[in-house]
Amino acid sequence: MAGSILITGANGTLAIPAVEHLLKNYPDYTALLTVRDSSDTDPNTNKLREVISWYSEAKAFIYKLDLTSLSDTHKFASKLSQDIQTKQIPPLKSILCNACYWDLVSNSELTEDGHDKTFQINHISQVALVLRLLGAFAPDGGRIVLFSSEAHSPGRAILEKIPPTIPDDLDLLIKPAVHADKAAGGFHRYGTSKLVITAWTHAFNRYLEKDENHRNITAVAYNPGGLVDSRLFDKNTSRPLNLLMRYIVQPSLPLMRYMNPQMRLGAESGVDAIELALDHVCPGERGYFELLEKDESSAESRDEAKQERLWAKSAEWANTNKENTALRSAFK
Repeated sequence: MAGSILITGANGTLAIPAVEHLLKNYPDYTALLTVRDSSDTDPNTNKLREVISWYSEAKAFIYKLDLTSLSDTHKFASKLSQDIQTKQIPPLKSILCNACYWDLVSNSELTEDGHDKTFQINHISQVALVLRLLGAFAPDGGRIVLFSSEAHSPGRAILEKIPPTIPDDLDLLIKPAVHADKAAGGFHRYGTSKLVITAWTHAFNRYLEKDENHRNITAVAYNPGGLVDSRLFDKNTSRPLNLLMRYIVQPSLPLMRYMNPQMRLGAESGVDAIELALDHVCPGERGYFELLEKDESSAESRDEAKQERLWAKSAEWANTNKENTALRSAFK
């Protein structure tokens, strides 16, 4: 029995090819696609609409969702849960938390909730969405794909100048320090958000496995590789970096891939993300994946004490508790 696949940031570099792969090869599934700007003036959302139009039998719906607003995120989750409960939409089989943000040219910007924008989009709001929607999954479970990155692991990302780390004072994650080098500070915020979501995924899996009603839902932290055509390089980055990626790195991808097999195009990772989400890759497995291979995440992300601290603090930041999630056993 097919169900629904929810994809956040569905008009992104990886997501549009993922949607095409889903609609073309698995038409029985219903695609629930969230974007920040659902207007007809957004070129990326229009590209998403164009892809959907290629498949006349497609069951695809585009929703506006602003992940910089926890209020908006909770309202969306409540409405979607209600639509699934009333059978207007099939139960969930997967959530792909693809939406992503960075800013390499400015200091930290705070959302209306008072959190660093990078951290809220990449982690807090995705946590809120996932925990709110657990009760909307099909009885036979499914898989949740959270997006990690090589940037979560110190020393791996070429843009890293300040290694990602989980601070003792976790509130520094939502109100990070200001760095004189804005590019270094911006990438540090991005890498740290990926470290946190990876560590949180490990804790999440422990709670899912302990809960008799949700142990058939698995969570993976997916490193999709270094996407050389990512639209992240088109906005909130320096002009030199933008030109480097567009005119040197992208044309040299075959050579770059030879030196680093993780360098690839968004279309490749989009296909892999769907196969992973549908449990066609390593069925029933949990944890960290590099491309489509199960792997070991960074040492700090595997620290269970830090995972537990992040679990509790993330729920607090996300305004999530046993009253508004089906995973009640994970909360006191």
